[in-house]
Amino acid sequence: MEFDNNTIYATSSPFVATRLPVINFDHIRTLTDDTGMIQHALFALPNRKEGYCIDDNARALLLMLWAGKERSNDTARRLLPVYLSYIHYMQSNDGYFRNFMSYSKMIEEERGSEDSFGRTIMALGFLVNESQPGLLVKTGADMFAKAYPHIRTLQSLRGMANSIIGLCQFIKYNYPDDQKVALVKELADKLVQSYWHHKTGDWDWFEPVLTYDNAMLPLALLNTYEITQEEVFKSIAFESMQFLESKVFDEGIVRPIGNQGWCSKDDGIPARFDQQGIDVMAMVLYYQQAFRITREQQYLDRMYNSYQWFLGLNDLGTSLYDPSTGGCADGLLMEGVNLNQGAESTLAYWISHTVVAQALKE
Repeated sequence: MEFDNNTIYATSSPFVATRLPVINFDHIRTLTDDTGMIQHALFALPNRKEGYCIDDNARALLLMLWAGKERSNDTARRLLPVYLSYIHYMQSNDGYFRNFMSYSKMIEEERGSEDSFGRTIMALGFLVNESQPGLLVKTGADMFAKAYPHIRTLQSLRGMANSIIGLCQFIKYNYPDDQKVALVKELADKLVQSYWHHKTGDWDWFEPVLTYDNAMLPLALLNTYEITQEEVFKSIAFESMQFLESKVFDEGIVRPIGNQGWCSKDDGIPARFDQQGIDVMAMVLYYQQAFRITREQQYLDRMYNSYQWFLGLNDLGTSLYDPSTGGCADGLLMEGVNLNQGAESTLAYWISHTVVAQALKE
């Protein structure tokens, strides 16, 4: 089996590149120093009191990898090693990753969350598979190999989902890699088991509550299907995403599940606020993969519709993206936009932008 890392999109796509803001990585550069990306901001000012986290540096690595495919993007080539170096520093001798580090370079945890572990594995997998061969790829592969033995022990569904995606990328790089395929199936089977455990007549989901980063779970199953060609993974991915769509799409407007209450199986009513950009980014990534597998135009349309949430197609009709800084507001609140332009939201916007821009070009 051969895998195409350069997604070819349908030419009948109704959206055009002129509708996308121009690339402006000023705020990315503002949040980044020689150590890595600072995680929070006070409006557009880096909040050094909050330090750094591996979650954001892994996302930043992914963004720079994809943005760096444009040869004119010097920022991407310059910053990618900074983020990879942060991840390397935060990897312990046993292969696990620490997450948080203060601005004064103090680390007060022995091990980060499983979610942050999975996001790091995902970013390293993409680095190894999609970057040009060289010493940075070798560094990423070595770090991946060091962390690999711990993937099987994960309990967090999102930690597993992100790790599945990273593993699938590594398999593409080193196909067929039967050992890693077996691990992907093992982890995906756990997602499937959780899905069947919680599924009822009107609740087609992996957990009793819809929370954050939801689309990453069906996205992991679509990645598993691409590698294994086992229909059960594709079927549950589409079924669960259709359920998520029933909760977050309303007359063409995306309403990510609000973190002020989430959406529980008990009442099935999604909290309207606070809405977060990482949920939209996960949907954009899901639709990218759904189109890669099906070549159906509807997934490109939903990708673009989801992306427009950042630009004002949302409950408040207000853009979260700030073209004057290149940053993105931290969320959509009942009373308005959270004007802090932290790393998570800014990276969620630019990763979404980069995926959509690729769809427009090809």
